[in-house]
Amino acid sequence: MTTTTLAALVPALPFLGSAAGLALGRTAPGFVRPLAVLPTLTAAVLAVLVAVRQGGNSVIEASTQLTPTGSVPVTLGLHIDGFAALVAVLVGVVASCVQIYSTGYLREDPRYPSYAALVSLFTAAMLLVVYSGDLMVLLVGWEIMGICSYFLVGHYWETPEARSASLKAFLVTKLGDVPFLFGLFALAADAGTFRIDGILSTVASGGLDHPTLVALLLLAGVAGKSAQFPLHTWLPDAMAGPTPVSALIHAATMVAAGIYFVARLLPVFAASAAALTVLAVMAAVTMVGSALAALAQDDIKRVLAYSTIGQLGYMAGALAVGDRGAAVFHLLSHAAFKALLFLAAGAVIHAAGTNSLTAMSRMSGLAKRIPDAYWTMTVALLALAAIPPFAGFFSKEAVLVAAEHTALGDRPGVPAGAGWTVLAAGLLTALLTAAYALRLWLRTFRGRGPAAPDHGRQPIAMTSVLWVLAVPSLGFGLSALVLDDWFDGEALTPTLTTAVLGTGLAVAGGAVTYAVWRTVTARAVPPVATPHVAHPDADAGLVEAEALHLPHPAEDPADPGRALLGPLYGPAADGFHLDALYRKAFVRPVLGAASLVRFLDREVVDTYVSGAANTAKGLGRLVRLAQTGNTQTYLSALLAGSVVLAIAAVALANAFAGA
Repeated sequence: MTTTTLAALVPALPFLGSAAGLALGRTAPGFVRPLAVLPTLTAAVLAVLVAVRQGGNSVIEASTQLTPTGSVPVTLGLHIDGFAALVAVLVGVVASCVQIYSTGYLREDPRYPSYAALVSLFTAAMLLVVYSGDLMVLLVGWEIMGICSYFLVGHYWETPEARSASLKAFLVTKLGDVPFLFGLFALAADAGTFRIDGILSTVASGGLDHPTLVALLLLAGVAGKSAQFPLHTWLPDAMAGPTPVSALIHAATMVAAGIYFVARLLPVFAASAAALTVLAVMAAVTMVGSALAALAQDDIKRVLAYSTIGQLGYMAGALAVGDRGAAVFHLLSHAAFKALLFLAAGAVIHAAGTNSLTAMSRMSGLAKRIPDAYWTMTVALLALAAIPPFAGFFSKEAVLVAAEHTALGDRPGVPAGAGWTVLAAGLLTALLTAAYALRLWLRTFRGRGPAAPDHGRQPIAMTSVLWVLAVPSLGFGLSALVLDDWFDGEALTPTLTTAVLGTGLAVAGGAVTYAVWRTVTARAVPPVATPHVAHPDADAGLVEAEALHLPHPAEDPADPGRALLGPLYGPAADGFHLDALYRKAFVRPVLGAASLVRFLDREVVDTYVSGAANTAKGLGRLVRLAQTGNTQTYLSALLAGSVVLAIAAVALANAFAGA
């Protein structure tokens, strides 16, 4: 079988599994789980074979014209370079882990068949984005992911949180997709093609007429999809969906699509120094702001959500300094430990019966109750904090090294200011990341109070996936050092300066956080009230759905985040009031305009329409009154009318004669 055939099967298999799962979900429920897991797992294996055959140092291309358009043709094509090959493996592996985990996590959920089918469709759409050689076909996968996220985030639609979050995610990402679509059209108009290889050739020859306009329009869509400031606010709210969905969105699909798109078309963005500067500033604000917000969150999944936003900021920063190898390296590394973090968080939520860190900090013994989640989550948090030798250290250092080279003027064509911006923000974020990672670990597994509930062992489908993902979280950084061919042949080794600075700041952030936690814990009096605990036999997904209804306990006096942030704690906990700003600046004016239109339609337009109808109705009544059915009445009226007409004619004739 040829490589192009194998590559075509990679997105096709999850799509066929999704269609079959939807068709057989009610009539043959026993086939739902195999149809969810096997096609996705097979696609992951085929993606590995494609990567091996591709080898990292060649490009696989194939295309066929879909339909004549009369101007710019649309083709169904493949464009697989080293980045595409590795990202496809990532998507297949993470999606397979999520599907396997979900068989245990949502085993009692009556909507599991539709959920599994949507996850498969989500996976197929992302793989289509990864392998596509035509921007219009890429756009199809891009939009399908948006639709799937709407349904998956709103899986627990009985809760207002899930309904609101799904709608918000859909609208905010669509807000970015509108300029993104115009950017694609403008890019195709300049290049004369939607094919990625043709566009890159046009850029290389200097044939792009409006690089800044095109790049800024495309960045709007990337900001929405990859949750970059100022369109990032949908991602923390999207945590109302099931935890496996959160793992998939944050690790392998949706948010990864925007970063991958920029990496794929980086020469387009590099053609405009202004666009790179905008991207650098956007990445810097995203990194620092999200890290501060994560340090003030009380929901375990919202901490991880803001963490994802910050790590995406690192990737965007690497792209802003012109190094797509570092960006994709961190994308792959982050996917492994972030998927592990979310799936381990699902086990924690099930065991604790709540997603509140305050409630967990008032329990003791969670680490003993769920040892698999405890050890694997510890590994993932160390990777997140970029502690060597975990994967996050090497990939984050690659970003900092790229920023350092750009700041020192070693990368021609990229503004040095962008390098300094990304480097300073990256180092500050490294400090804050270690702080909120340790805060999360301490409040989850070092709580003081009543013993945590004993729900028994987690299903093997859940715990096995955790250990599978722990392997790349620990060792991928080292293995990636020998994968230069898949990263444009660039060395991704850390330098002494960035390694010392980054690791030193991470250790300092962790040390300060631990010292503050010890201090505030010693002063605080632990409450004796036992937090809400779900039924021991409850399904993990049902526990999470129930946790959405629960009010979070009162503030925790032993929260080190409050002491670390001081007056910034309140604004950071509320996402720096961006949602309130958007409500005042956009939502209220739109609602006001809608109310005005409704008033005009009801009070003005309807008044005229109703007046015309009532006039006709009144005339009809008068005519109906005249229709008595009496012949004598009709003749009398006819005679009277004739007399009136005769008198009027005589009067008019005399008037004209006198004139």
